Amino acid sequence: MPGLQGTRTVGVTELIRDALPDLSHSLARVARAVLQDPTAVAGLSADQLAGRAGVSQASVTRFCKAIGLDSYQGLLLRIAQESGRYAGPWSITELSNDISPDDPLDKVLETVAAADMRSLEQAKERLDLKALERGAQAIAKARRVDLYGVGGSGAVANELEMRLFGIGVQARAWLEVHGAVTSASLLTTRDVAVGVSDSGVTAETFEALQRARERGAITIAITRRSSSPLAAMADIQLAVSGFDTKFRAGSFASRHVQLLVADVLYVRVAQLGFDRASAAIALTSHLAPSHSVVGRRPGRRSASP
Repeated sequence: MPGLQGTRTVGVTELIRDALPDLSHSLARVARAVLQDPTAVAGLSADQLAGRAGVSQASVTRFCKAIGLDSYQGLLLRIAQESGRYAGPWSITELSNDISPDDPLDKVLETVAAADMRSLEQAKERLDLKALERGAQAIAKARRVDLYGVGGSGAVANELEMRLFGIGVQARAWLEVHGAVTSASLLTTRDVAVGVSDSGVTAETFEALQRARERGAITIAITRRSSSPLAAMADIQLAVSGFDTKFRAGSFASRHVQLLVADVLYVRVAQLGFDRASAAIALTSHLAPSHSVVGRRPGRRSASP
């Protein structure tokens, strides 16, 4: 397809977030020190970063190797590149993820909104459009689409189910493992299964998607960690991540980006099945307005006899 990018460019903060769950204790301390304030780290020597993280300088060197960089200078270069890429109202120099108990509400709003906008901007730049296109094509042609997710990721699976079902796609979200694996066991090569997991290690989601793959269904993973078991097992990987704030780390920070992926998939599937989507919308568009209370007059209470 013209205009679609191939392998996405992965920023250094995303590399670190992806690797963090697998790092040793000392290397994880370095990772957290970098993620806490990348701009400040850009001005530190390896020894100074080691002091900030409370580890040895050798641990800083091992950390760089662990995330796939040749040297500490390579880390500084990647931080500088990423800082320049995100210059703007939510640039890395203006965004602090610290929210203290005494911060006013306007600062909380500014911090959370900036983190979300930056996450969405990063997703727009880095999502693999070829993978998105393959996923949309598969869903558009599928006999049936299963969606698996637990907890917050289950909410995203539910949202995608609602949108796809509204344009005539036979989609269902399974948020409980027994129902999920039962449904997965009934899939065929004509079907698609989508697993949503921020960490990519949720056992229930992995088990269902693995079963769907064994049955020959095309499998799609929406996850933060491109190196996770879920992503590695899926036919199509859609890796997304969000920027943490105080009280809102991990899956909370990724939720809006996961919903962006779900939204783009939905719109692309609607484009690919335009006639089906148009017919489904025409048959159902009157339902929501018919249940609106706008314009209705409150009923009068009848007088007591």
